[in-house]
This record gives sequence, C-alpha cells and structure tokens, in this order.
Amino acid sequence: MTDNHWIGDTFTSDVGWDHLEALVDIGDRMAGSPGEREAMVRTRDALAEVGARDARIDEFEIQGWVRGSSAVYGDGVVAADDVRDCVALPRSPSGAVAGELVDLGYGLPDDFEADVEGKVVVVSSTVPDHYDRFIHRREKYYYAVENGAAAFVFSNHVEGCLPPTGSVGTTESPIGEIPAVGVSKELGARLVRRFEGDDVTVEVDCDTPRATSGNVSADVGPDTDEAVLVTSHLDAHDIAEGAMDNGAGTAMVVELARALSAREAELDTRIRFVCYGAEEVGLVGSAHEAARADLDRVKAVVNGDGVAAGRTLTFHTHGFEGLADAASDVADRFRHPVTVVPDQLPHSDHWPFVRRGVPGCMVASETESRGRGWGHTFADTLDKLEPRTLREQAILLTEFVVELADADVEIERTEPAAIAAALEAENQAKGMKITGDWPF
Repeated sequence: MTDNHWIGDTFTSDVGWDHLEALVDIGDRMAGSPGEREAMVRTRDALAEVGARDARIDEFEIQGWVRGSSAVYGDGVVAADDVRDCVALPRSPSGAVAGELVDLGYGLPDDFEADVEGKVVVVSSTVPDHYDRFIHRREKYYYAVENGAAAFVFSNHVEGCLPPTGSVGTTESPIGEIPAVGVSKELGARLVRRFEGDDVTVEVDCDTPRATSGNVSADVGPDTDEAVLVTSHLDAHDIAEGAMDNGAGTAMVVELARALSAREAELDTRIRFVCYGAEEVGLVGSAHEAARADLDRVKAVVNGDGVAAGRTLTFHTHGFEGLADAASDVADRFRHPVTVVPDQLPHSDHWPFVRRGVPGCMVASETESRGRGWGHTFADTLDKLEPRTLREQAILLTEFVVELADADVEIERTEPAAIAAALEAENQAKGMKITGDWPF
C-alpha cells in the first residue's frame, strides 16, 4: 500500500454520504426533539463502526421549543397563516400583539433610530453591499426589543417563497421577549405594500417545555492528554432536512473518523470527534462542552458548519496564524484552492472555545448565494449537495487534521482580551453586546 492509498479510499468512500442520507431521512432534528435524539444515536453508532473508540452520548437539559402555528393579520384579512408563508422563529414567545407595521429596510443599527415603540417592525435578512459587516438576525431582533417594538418580522432576501427561520433568545433568557416570525421575500414585500402604516397583528403559538439534548463524541489516535477537536452540530431547524446546515458537517465528521482511523499510526495527538446538540438555539451543546473541558489540553478546534455546499473550502481562522498556515500548506500540497479568512466569526460551535483563546477555525464552503442562501429554509435539502464535493473536501480536511496533530506543529494560543480587541476592531462588539453574547 502506498502512502497515498488513503486518498483513493476516501474518494471512493460512501461512509460520509450514507450518513448524510440517514440524517436527512430522520426528518425533524430540532434541538430537544425525538429526531435529534435519533441523530445522536445514529452518529454514535456510525463513529463506532468506522473504528473510533469510546463512542458515547453526553446528555444535558435545554429549554425546549415546539412549533405551533403563526400568522400575520391586517385590516381584517389573514395576510399569512400557513407554514408555507410564515414561520415562527424558534424560541419566540407565544402571544398575539398588534401594532402599526413599519418597514425598516435592511434593519441596520441606525434604522432603529426611527420611532418603533409599540410597532411591528419588518427587516430584511441581508445587508446592503456597502455595509462593512453582516448583521445577524438576533442582533436585529434585539435592536427591535431594545427600542420597544411589539413584534418582529424577518423577511428573506432570497427569492422563491421561502420564509426563513432561526432562533431568538439569549443564554440567560432563552425565550425571546416579543413574538417573531419569518416571512418570504415575496410576502414581506406584499405586507409592506398593503399594510405599511396600518395596524397588523402578529400571532405565534408554541410550547416551551424542558427538554434534553446531547453531544456525541469518540476518539481516534494515541491516548494523549492533548487533543485536536473535530466538530459539527447534529441538530437542524424543524422546517427542512438540514442537509447543508448541518447534516453535511456531521457526515464529514464520520468520514474523517473513518479516514483518520486508517491513518492512526501517523497521529501524534489524540483526535476527539464531537457532534454537538442544540447549536441552532444558541450554541448550547458546545457551550456545555467548553465550560467543563480542560481547555489547556485542547490543541485546536476544527468545526465544520456549511461544508460541501460549494467546492471551495473556507477556513475562518480568527487570527490564529498556525491554523491559517496549516490550511494553506494543505492547499499547496494538493494544488487545490481554499480560502482563508482571518476574521472573527462568533456564530458556530468553535466559538465557545475560541472566545477563551483556544485556537479554532470554522470550516465552511464558498457558494454563489449571499448570506445563508437556502439555509434555514425549506430548501435546505439533499439535492443541493453531491458526493464528489464531500469526498474531495474530506481528503483535504483529513490531511489538515493530521497536520494539526503533528507534535512538531505548534499553534500559538491567545488571550481572551485579544479576541475581544479583534471583535471591537471588526465592529462586531456592539452587536454581540446587544444580543447578550459578549463574554468579555
């Protein structure tokens, strides 16, 4: 067997793609749901089957949220009362509130200087081309809350009659303060055209039980104290298959576990695979893990969230030069393009580690769409992906992880204060403070 035999094995492997199909066929994998539990069990078993040891599930309690109905009423008519038109944003509170409909356009921070007290605000899911950063949904929601809005309507910028979902709430107050719904681009335009300046009612019906989620983990390589974490999240929003977000990421973890089990003799450092629960409702699983882990023993975190949606991998490296160098070295070795982005990205399961100074990167992929594209909509389905891309990227990421595990590769850690300073410099701090995500 040649040294590169593993490349052919990976490019012809069905393990990752088969697991992706198994995940999307479960259906609803919402945090705390029976579907999420089934995904945990299947992923634990898949990791064990490919040779990872001590595959297990670590359970924890979460604030559950179960979808009911949602609607927008205006002028005595129902403008939207079906999940095809209007979806409640997870962790919205139940209730029906009325107020004047106000269109705030992109929902930039300055847009909320308008009088929104007691009103129903409509904002877009994107930002204009000239704006210096992306504004997360939750940031827009909490600008609305802070300025006294009665309800929040999140209008997709992607055409196709696709209402967007995505959670609200904070760690301290998991259920949001005002009702929130997502509507399609087409419905958002219709609401503004017909009802701007008039009173409308936003209604959300949901249940908020206590629930249980969990993290799946397993190990490959030597039994060293130090470990490289290779991670993803298992859960998905209940309105779609969650193929891109993040079935593909978890399928990649299983494929990497298979490939790295075959290369175990080359590893100087233990690889721990962790597939987190409850990411879509506030990074709950990864926060649970980071809070109890000995972070001094985490050499690096490689978190896949959005892989395989496009053929070119993107590494968000948070200023950790060792991670950027490793990604570039692998790209050069395979003569395969990757994109390295050094900026901070505080929106996935690497973040509870990175914010504490642990070297970590989020691995996604480049797509032609802006923002989430099909993500967080009904259209996040398996037909958007293909096995070729998953296999190609598994080859690159296998080599990337092997390089990080090399005893001679050192990745300098940083202080949380430096992470905070980078967020300030990138104009991200203000938004994180208003959403309750500022940890410094």
